[in-house]
Amino acid sequence: MEQPQSLRSLFAAAKAEKTALEPRPDSNSDSYRNDVNATIAKFEECQRLVALASLFSSNEALEDVSTGDLPYLTVDYLFADILQRSYTSDREATLRRALELYESYLARLDDYQLLKPNDKKLYDRYISNPTSFSLAPTNDAASRREVKVARFQEEKELKEKLEYLSNNQGRLQSDEDDVRQLYLAEINLFTHEAFQSMDLVSQELSMLSAIRRNPPNPEQLPHSDPRRRNDDPHSGYSERLDAPLSQLLQGGRLRPLLSKEGKPLQPFTLLDRRTQLQQGVFRSGHNLPTMTIDEYLEEERKRGGIIEGGEKSGMKEEVDEDDMDKADEETMKARAWDEFTEANPRGSGNTLNRG
Repeated sequence: MEQPQSLRSLFAAAKAEKTALEPRPDSNSDSYRNDVNATIAKFEECQRLVALASLFSSNEALEDVSTGDLPYLTVDYLFADILQRSYTSDREATLRRALELYESYLARLDDYQLLKPNDKKLYDRYISNPTSFSLAPTNDAASRREVKVARFQEEKELKEKLEYLSNNQGRLQSDEDDVRQLYLAEINLFTHEAFQSMDLVSQELSMLSAIRRNPPNPEQLPHSDPRRRNDDPHSGYSERLDAPLSQLLQGGRLRPLLSKEGKPLQPFTLLDRRTQLQQGVFRSGHNLPTMTIDEYLEEERKRGGIIEGGEKSGMKEEVDEDDMDKADEETMKARAWDEFTEANPRGSGNTLNRG
């Protein structure tokens, strides 16, 4: 049956856009989300056109489906795959819709007996209990690893066959049977990937459902849990990395160090440079003071580090200009020093290195 050009071109555009979306690094950007939504809209329209044209029926056999119609069997799978990779405000509803599309895709393949024996068993297992579907027991790590290895090998073989047929597509155009085999190889690969996606979707839905039924009780959370601290308005917890200005000026240990009379109001540590304090901020632990400023001053006084009486250490004593005796004494000292330096020039005593 010849298909309207609109369906053929729309399906080709949707597949090309879906392929272009997968390797993009900006998956968190608004532009990426807009492109995903646009591609989803194209697959929705393809799905509508396929149903409108009544391309497939459960009453017919695979031989009754024309080769040109076979690619449209994958519309539901491709739609489900991109829907699963999208993110909306209602993640659970999105996943359930994707699961329904995967089920619709497999059900149509089952009608045409396109499911291989192993895939048929998996499909029957899913139909019997959709909510707990899994490729292997979730509590048996060894079994899951064994299934994963086997399915990886199977997927590799399916991709190799599809790649071979795709690379020879130009030669295959003259043989309708070969073209048909190419489309069926693609369907087999998508079927393999559909079961893996359904396994992941079922696990994620199970977790989301458990969280919805049993939300965490703030009273049962550890005191260090951010969810508990956020619920307590008196905890003082904030997501801010810097404290509010009012807290910096008034709160905690940042109150004034000295009173108006000059008396220390709290213990503190004396540092030789500001960078010491800055470096201590990001180290583990806390730099706590070991003594008050009064204790520090008393300790310095005992060690002789503080000179009482206002005397200044290390400074030359000034001579009173009105004290003539003291002035003469200083003059005589200066003359004696000049005579000594004239009689003993610099370097005259160093005779060791003169040869």
